[in-house]
Amino acid sequence: MTPPWLLPAFVLVLGYLLGSIPFGLLLTRFTGAGDLRQIGSGNIGATNVLRTGRKGLAAATLLLDLLKGAAAVLIGAALVDGGGPMAGAMAFIGHCYPVWLRFAGGKGVATMMGVVTAMYWPAGIVFAVVWLGALFGTKWSSVGGMAAAVSAPIAMVAFGRIELLPVSLALALIVLWRHRANITRLMKGEEPKVGSSKQKAAAE
Repeated sequence: MTPPWLLPAFVLVLGYLLGSIPFGLLLTRFTGAGDLRQIGSGNIGATNVLRTGRKGLAAATLLLDLLKGAAAVLIGAALVDGGGPMAGAMAFIGHCYPVWLRFAGGKGVATMMGVVTAMYWPAGIVFAVVWLGALFGTKWSSVGGMAAAVSAPIAMVAFGRIELLPVSLALALIVLWRHRANITRLMKGEEPKVGSSKQKAAAE
């Protein structure tokens, strides 16, 4: 007889492994753009891929990181009743702390968007609008990502999806934690803006 905990445990592990696929690192290596961990901030996310000068690779990284979060939610929901948020959260954790890279992963914004969108698409739309609005309004990638992350739990409450508040709030707090160095630079006025000379210099 199959233990009742086995399938939920499988969903958790599957979500983590799916989220831990470092698409940014893989794409830059396969296309000859170098080791992403040795470029710019060393982060494996789309913003750092952009520092390679490959806009197409950055867009592909963003899309794939988003899709892996959404896929984890959909697979988890299909396998276990209520397993979507659980699998999505683990995919997010996998992206931020991938075992393959000694737990040094990305900051999770794109993956969180995928998770939020798959859990409840109206909140995903709010996430995207806030992300783009804050990004283009301030030219700070970090501000866009953090603002979008914070908007997710607020959107869940506004839309009456209180059951999704705990997971969306937890992911938002982790995103803020992952951006702690950016917050420090913002407070010091040292955070580079997208396309700035400081950011370009970081990529060289």
